[in-house]
Amino acid sequence: MIEHTETLAGKRLATYTLGCKLNFAETSAIGRMLMQAGMMRCKSGEQADVVLINTCTVTDTADRKCRQAIHRAVRQHPKAFTVVTGCYAQLKAEEIGTFEGVDLVIGANDKFSVAEFLGAVEKKRQAEVHTTRTADIRNFCPTCSADDRTRHFLKVQDGCDYYCTYCTIPFARGRSRNATIAETIGVARKAIEEGAHEIVLTGVNTGDFGKSTGETFFDLIRALDALEGEVRYRISSIEPNLLSDEIIDFVASSRHFAPHFHIPLQSGSDVVLKLMHRHYDTALFAERIHHIKAVMPEAFIGVDVMAGCRGETAEEFEAGYRFIESLPVSQLHVFTYSERAKTKALEITPIVPMEERKRRSERLHELSEQKTEAFYASQWGSRRTVLWESSRKGGMMHGFTENYVRCISPYDASKANKFAEIVLTEENTQPEK
Repeated sequence: MIEHTETLAGKRLATYTLGCKLNFAETSAIGRMLMQAGMMRCKSGEQADVVLINTCTVTDTADRKCRQAIHRAVRQHPKAFTVVTGCYAQLKAEEIGTFEGVDLVIGANDKFSVAEFLGAVEKKRQAEVHTTRTADIRNFCPTCSADDRTRHFLKVQDGCDYYCTYCTIPFARGRSRNATIAETIGVARKAIEEGAHEIVLTGVNTGDFGKSTGETFFDLIRALDALEGEVRYRISSIEPNLLSDEIIDFVASSRHFAPHFHIPLQSGSDVVLKLMHRHYDTALFAERIHHIKAVMPEAFIGVDVMAGCRGETAEEFEAGYRFIESLPVSQLHVFTYSERAKTKALEITPIVPMEERKRRSERLHELSEQKTEAFYASQWGSRRTVLWESSRKGGMMHGFTENYVRCISPYDASKANKFAEIVLTEENTQPEK
């Protein structure tokens, strides 16, 4: 419930988001709430009255980027009431509270109550009192909001119960939780009625949907596919042990789900996967990839990989590299390991030197480029359906096919947020950089 609307009305809001698609979905939802309360988007070059920064803490690099973003926003909007929220705020509230210009720190789920705290905007003029609040990370609210690129993000799940040895996200996001299928479907139906043509299912551990309501992720996607409308769905990320053959086969035959998967691997070494406390081995992962390609040869498969984690010897890295190289995947999302406080990985040896971590990361990035180029070339000459997005750069616009090939075309406002069939060529396709 939004309070202090008399304080918010007419105020200019600037938002900044770091991290995952879930964060972008949540920022969009908060912005929408505040617009309904009477706030206005701050245009480029304007001074904001309120700044909201939604943060990430997945790696040490993410923490550094958050600190830089906070300081930059304060410099750009020195008179604004500055709110920092998200995962970094959940874990490092006291640290952020010492930053000059930050007025309010709130974490995780409490970000959706941000509007009620903004009554403090007026108090700032009376006294410079800093408020820090971390979240109650037990509640859940399904949301569906658009970003600036046409896509909508449906938050179906939050939290994680896995506690992998390298990861702090369970501490920041709390236990796995979700709303009911009926509640989630209601949010999706409304988005479709308002013009959503592409909806990305987001969560921290998306495939864990249903754990808190006695339902399943498979039940959810079947219910979504039954909704009427000119819409397609993407599954943003799903753990390989939760991506069943049943789900893969359903996506292959569904009306609305795109042949596009994002699957975390983290390491191609079984030794390292055990050190990470992952819930699968390379044999299961390979079986999932090959099953997808058997029923959907055109499918785009993105894979998360971590380079240089503790315990990853040179021999295990090479074994993992060869395993990844052998897989028919389309792109790697490469992360360089960084030590995170309070994680079990800090007890693991040997420690990979930072220079070696970077070298391994570079090799994986090069492998990713090779696989993406090969996948794009395999799609040339095929007829696909692209959803053109509204952004414009250098007189060009772009959009994505159902199997996530990025297409480009001279800008035409009449194409935005509309489907079109095209034949893919080397000239009209361009991978994201």
